[in-house]
Amino acid sequence: MSIQKYVQGNALFRTYFKKNKEDLLKLVTEGQKPKALFIGCSDSRVIPDMMLQTKPGDLFVLRNVGNFVPPFSPDDDYHATATGIEYATSVLKVSEIIICGHSYCGACAALYEDLDDTPEMVHTRRWLSLGESAKKSAILSLGADAPKEELLRLTEKLSIVHQIENLLTYPQVKERFEKGDLHIHGWYYHIENGKIEYYDADNYEFLPLSALTEEIKE
Repeated sequence: MSIQKYVQGNALFRTYFKKNKEDLLKLVTEGQKPKALFIGCSDSRVIPDMMLQTKPGDLFVLRNVGNFVPPFSPDDDYHATATGIEYATSVLKVSEIIICGHSYCGACAALYEDLDDTPEMVHTRRWLSLGESAKKSAILSLGADAPKEELLRLTEKLSIVHQIENLLTYPQVKERFEKGDLHIHGWYYHIENGKIEYYDADNYEFLPLSALTEEIKE
């Protein structure tokens, strides 16, 4: 895809902007008030607004390689993901946090590969360590000799659970979660068919997202 494709895309978006100018300018004058923080993977096949059909202002989106959440670490280093979490929960006061992993995740696949010990990959190797606990849990569950694809799919799902555990190490997240005014969700997006599953913490399993609608009706 050449840069010209992006230029044409922006021209189309400006047409959309004109048609929805009133709503979009309201976001300028009144500021953003998203209800949810969406923590997703940087993978180009994962597109939150298309997946959920949300509008501008609905989601505060935080994306990184592997949709990983580093544990809370109050030091003087640079923490992009932590900053997004703090801003969303303490300033924007979102009421929902969604950690969304996905199938065929390159970050989870890389956990099973030997990355070259080169300066070019120094940050990547360190970052991927956030997925090691999920890998170990998957191997413990299925065995090291299990089919590779089964290990990868389970690793992707278990990683979501481990990232939720890391998320709860943030004081402001833990406090609001325990008060009941902040809800945390673990979602798994199937890039091969567009379906989403959610993590049912009571039964330790992933269920179709549509089941949530059925629960609300009941």
